[in-house]
Amino acid sequence: MLCFLSITLGALSACSGEDQQVLQPVLKVGGIPDQDASRLARRYESFSDYLSQRLGVAVEYVPTVDYPAVVTAFSQGGLDLAFFGGLTGVQARLRSPGSQVIAQREQDAGFHTKFIARAGLPVDSLDDLKSLAPGLTLTFGSETSTSGHLMPRHFMDQADIDPDEDFQSLPNYSGSHDLTWKLVESGSFDVGVLNEDVWDRAVDQRRVDLEKVRVFYITPEYFDYNWTVNPGVEGRFGQGFTERLRDALLSLNREENGDILDLFSAQRFIPSQNDNYAEIETVARSLGMIR
Repeated sequence: MLCFLSITLGALSACSGEDQQVLQPVLKVGGIPDQDASRLARRYESFSDYLSQRLGVAVEYVPTVDYPAVVTAFSQGGLDLAFFGGLTGVQARLRSPGSQVIAQREQDAGFHTKFIARAGLPVDSLDDLKSLAPGLTLTFGSETSTSGHLMPRHFMDQADIDPDEDFQSLPNYSGSHDLTWKLVESGSFDVGVLNEDVWDRAVDQRRVDLEKVRVFYITPEYFDYNWTVNPGVEGRFGQGFTERLRDALLSLNREENGDILDLFSAQRFIPSQNDNYAEIETVARSLGMIR
């Protein structure tokens, strides 16, 4: 009888341990699909491994099909930590009260959009673009991209250029910064706007034919990408988990984590906060992109 009881208790104990393992929460991370899917998969798989080892929790990368899907996943609890653009971050935090920006890359405090054009077009400024617009075609990136739509539209608006009225046709939305420069390089569109990091990396890697496409204007700076954490992590992973996440991000360094930082086009991450993105929200409201 004692032997049977011992075995039964041992089995119950094993089952209990399995149940505890099954019930352990999984930290779900993701970000806007702003470039090549294979690069994003490498980025977040490496980052997820790092976070799991650093925090001692299971971490899962959740890919999404487009920018709005990331905002929806975050607001519905499908993502705990997301690498947003400026605009998508604002949208997500408005839909998920209590969400916090905890970090950004150094360059996100002074980010830029690059305007590119087919080589040979006599355009070297927004003034030139305004005068030539009736005969030109334009492609943005994603409709909810900060650097690929919101801010270039804002700066064109300041230059009295209406992308929806002044060009040969309505603007295109490529959905990806990588695709934007390829569309202009191929001659499918005359002018495009895109994230400066994506353009610079493509040029450095000699993937762009500079005989066919060139930069003609760089915007003033603005805040862009950021890590935003869902307030639900405190209840699921314990009090203080948000700060543990921030510390993990700020601890990434070139010596030990250079491969991860390279995939984020970053030298390091620095602290940030919601207030840094107030201007993005103001611009988005003025253009009717947030109501």
